[in-house]
Amino acid sequence: MDIISGFNLSKLTPSIRHVSEMKEVVFDKNWLKSQKNDQELYYMYRDLSRSPADLKKIRKHNLRFDITVIPPFMLGQEFIKTAGHYHPMVPKTTLSYTEIYEVLEGTAIYLMQKPVGENFDEVHDMKIVEAKAGNNVIIPPNYAHVTINATDEKLVMANWVSSKFNSNYTPIKRHRGEAFFLTKGKKWVPNPTYKDSPTPRIRKPTNFSKFGLKKDKFMYDIINEDPELIDFLNKPQDFPQLWKKISK
Repeated sequence: MDIISGFNLSKLTPSIRHVSEMKEVVFDKNWLKSQKNDQELYYMYRDLSRSPADLKKIRKHNLRFDITVIPPFMLGQEFIKTAGHYHPMVPKTTLSYTEIYEVLEGTAIYLMQKPVGENFDEVHDMKIVEAKAGNNVIIPPNYAHVTINATDEKLVMANWVSSKFNSNYTPIKRHRGEAFFLTKGKKWVPNPTYKDSPTPRIRKPTNFSKFGLKKDKFMYDIINEDPELIDFLNKPQDFPQLWKKISK
């Protein structure tokens, strides 16, 4: 955790995700009914910087840096996860804003899904990326994403994302979650609210040094080295080769 000591998280008040805010997307409805206390699930520290000078650079580039802490927990039969969301489209393009995650502690499973059309009722493609500490994961345009902690250890992850939008949680809630749930025994269970969802493809972390994303190198430092390396967060339309590489 020394890598994030400069953010003084212990002195900050996080946004807390509770069970009541996840009720639409939890797989195990019987467990959900049994919950009498509104359990705290995970903690989000948003809009972070190590100094006023860093914050000025971050805002100049229309970025936001966050850290999320997900303790080990079981949602009944399902491993703890984030609520899941889509990003809106960049104006005058057919691509959504993107995001980068870095695992700082523990192991994360990123489940991503690309819908067909604008109603989000069918899924065209699904990806699973398992990332351990030091790995980076780029969420490609037009994919919803959920992060899962399927271990008995705390998961700590950071993200860079554009500051120009708010995430869209509604489609995932309407469908009672993403197209698959990860349950005990590491079993992937399909969500029946979607039509014929494809089997998720296993993909590797995207530690792309060309974009400043090197394994075991804290990606926060990009803001002081060359923030233009992550311009694809705000301008995905200018990086077709990156998305082609990730889609393989």
